[in-house]
Amino acid sequence: MAALTEVVERVRKTYRSGVTLSYDFRLAQLKQLRKLCIERGEELAAALSTDLRKGKFESYVCEIEIIKAETEHAIRNLKTWMRPEKADRTTTSIMDTMKIIPDPWGVALIISSWNYPVHLTLMPLVGAIAGGNCVIIKPSELAPATSKTLDQLIPQYLNEDCYKVVQGGPKETEKLLAEKFDYIFYTGSSRVGQLVYSAASNHLTPVTLEMGGKSPVFLDNTCNIRMATERILWGKLVNAGQTCIAPDYILCTPDVQEDFIKTAKEMITKFYPDGARHSPDLCRIINERHFRRLQELLSDAEVAVGGETDESERYIAPTILVNVKETHKIMQDEIFGPILPVLTVNSVNEALNFITERNPPLTCYVFSTRREVRDAFTNRVSAGSICVNETCSIIIVNSLPFGGVGKSGIGAYHGKHSFDTFTHKKSVLIKDYSYITDSLIRLRYPPYGDWKQKLITLAIGLPLPGIPWRLIIFLLGISTGMIVILIIQKYYGFTL
Repeated sequence: MAALTEVVERVRKTYRSGVTLSYDFRLAQLKQLRKLCIERGEELAAALSTDLRKGKFESYVCEIEIIKAETEHAIRNLKTWMRPEKADRTTTSIMDTMKIIPDPWGVALIISSWNYPVHLTLMPLVGAIAGGNCVIIKPSELAPATSKTLDQLIPQYLNEDCYKVVQGGPKETEKLLAEKFDYIFYTGSSRVGQLVYSAASNHLTPVTLEMGGKSPVFLDNTCNIRMATERILWGKLVNAGQTCIAPDYILCTPDVQEDFIKTAKEMITKFYPDGARHSPDLCRIINERHFRRLQELLSDAEVAVGGETDESERYIAPTILVNVKETHKIMQDEIFGPILPVLTVNSVNEALNFITERNPPLTCYVFSTRREVRDAFTNRVSAGSICVNETCSIIIVNSLPFGGVGKSGIGAYHGKHSFDTFTHKKSVLIKDYSYITDSLIRLRYPPYGDWKQKLITLAIGLPLPGIPWRLIIFLLGISTGMIVILIIQKYYGFTL
């Protein structure tokens, strides 16, 4: 406990020195993080292969290259993001200078997940660095090879006094959460997220919780079934379904289900021509505990596609279940594996009711060419995001905030939204000592009276048009001065 406390205190001392506040420092660290991705990509990919048997394509496309792109986006836009915002004036602040500064929180704690251990560790780190924070980084112990690699690489590229990696399991995480941080960013399960939230409340620490939930898919009979099936299966099978926004279950009419199952069999063969078990493109389940959990979910449903398992390899075949009831085990919690249940409904409205009666999902997927259907889901479903005719790729669009609602998460990040997450808006008001300003604010001083109250009430409630009041007042002052001079010259004969 003492060792972790000392680590946090050293990082806090570094933050108080102000070293992270400058544009040049932040830019240099972002460039170093990009350099890490470029120069050490092979080592990161090897670690991902060890932990998840993740292939080279998914390691680079879904993890390493995404971080590289995120750092490049931050590098290009950092100066603009850091620029203070101007604030609108009111009648009570006509002569004031006002701005809103994006201020770092201070020392942030990032707790990442095992399913995308590079992506989910370094993505929020980009925002934290851009925001000017110091960071304690806690990778997941369930991806030990990646955790160890990050622990080795990060100090080689980033400032060691500002960014510290802490390895370990639940005990170390618990000890870290007992410390006071200025911001906590957590990615993982809702169960642990609640514990993080509870610990953060002890210090009133603001948090972002990136969790998950059961992200539904609705298919109607107007969709292109081949394209829809291909996109759904890709979203479900990337990382062997161990993705927070993976399609969790499908809602469709019985006739659409029949077409989907038939097409899915063809697509799985196309994806894995030598068989899914032998394909280098299908990951494995992270550990035995999660494997057995998934295996148990197959016990009370009918398998239409797949269903094969091998505990020695932690292999579960791409599997589609039919005749699924909402009471089945697989419908109680997020699946987080390559198993896709299909539930039949009779109408769009029935599907909407099914989704809205449950906890808000991280994402809701809709496959339809009918605008009224897309609009109905967009307007009625509470979710972190709505994705139409596509799955999962919404996560790489950094102009869109990524995050959940309710039990699927609190807060959002990616791109500028990450910078906003790791900064708070600090208001600054500067009032001058001019005679005009002083005259205007004297009404607030005692002794009070009804006439003062009426004038101040009028001033507070009076809307201020969007015109340059400081310039107008300045010009009025000059004009008044010139009029006074002309009067003096005319009546008293004085000349300047």
